[in-house]
Amino acid sequence: MNSVTTNAASLGALTVLSGVTKQLNAVQKEVSSGHRIDSASDDPTYWSMATTMRSDVSSLSTISDALGLSSGKVDTTYTTMEKAIDLLTQIRSKLTTAQEAGVDKTQINSDLSDLKAQLAAMAQSASFSGENWLYNSSPVLEGQKSIISNFTRGSSGEIRLSAMTYDSSQALMIDTSDPSRGLFTKNIEALNADGTGTGRFYYLLNGGATPQAGGTEIALSASTTDQQLKDMLNATNAVLKSVTSSATVLGVLKSRIDDQTTFVANLQDSITKSIGDLIDTDMDEASSRLTALKTAQDMGTQSVSIANTMASKLLILLRGS
Repeated sequence: MNSVTTNAASLGALTVLSGVTKQLNAVQKEVSSGHRIDSASDDPTYWSMATTMRSDVSSLSTISDALGLSSGKVDTTYTTMEKAIDLLTQIRSKLTTAQEAGVDKTQINSDLSDLKAQLAAMAQSASFSGENWLYNSSPVLEGQKSIISNFTRGSSGEIRLSAMTYDSSQALMIDTSDPSRGLFTKNIEALNADGTGTGRFYYLLNGGATPQAGGTEIALSASTTDQQLKDMLNATNAVLKSVTSSATVLGVLKSRIDDQTTFVANLQDSITKSIGDLIDTDMDEASSRLTALKTAQDMGTQSVSIANTMASKLLILLRGS
């Protein structure tokens, strides 16, 4: 039954149109923002999970930056040690040549001085981000280095950081404060053929500090004896072995940092994808819903128009009577 005071058809059409418009606005918001869950009111559970995961991605980004910084320090140190091994090998060759009869030991010593000067300059310049693991002039040696590598989230939400440690004192080449701590500045005992100590000690570089008592610098003169040459060669081999061992340990650390950097990057991508699965809008589905709701909105508008037209016609009939 049609009524002038209460148009039930028009009210019903308006109710449907209002509901459709509300859904349409919601879908348009999803499409424009790209998120089907944009706030806690949309879905508190998924929103909370996504927020926590975003925090984890941010933490991983910080860890990635820290790994990059540590990688730079390790790469700088490792590259310098590789070059040092090359120079030490040349020094050993010079000392071997000096054992030949009739050679000019003073000329060879000039070459040795140049090689040792290169070693000193390299060690002193091997600095990255204000840290030099090969050169120290401080009375206190901070050898233990901690490299943040990852984090774990506990059952109560607390974060625990994981770290890799490295004792940089084993790579220290020159110590101007305490020569006994540097691979190039400390005294090294020459050994006999059977591996027993000779009681004779040598060091490679002065390093600008007071040499360690009881040691002799590896350097040649016209009066250098064959025994001294053997001792110096023996000590140089020991230095080369120590540097090679330290470089090996550092190479392992470098590999671990590279692997961890790759893992953190992959983990960031995985978590970011999971966040998208939780809250991102499915654009294909949203587009279909948007088209359907726009069609429904047009139909609802037409229904309201028809209902209002029917009431108008009824009013015209009443005026005619």
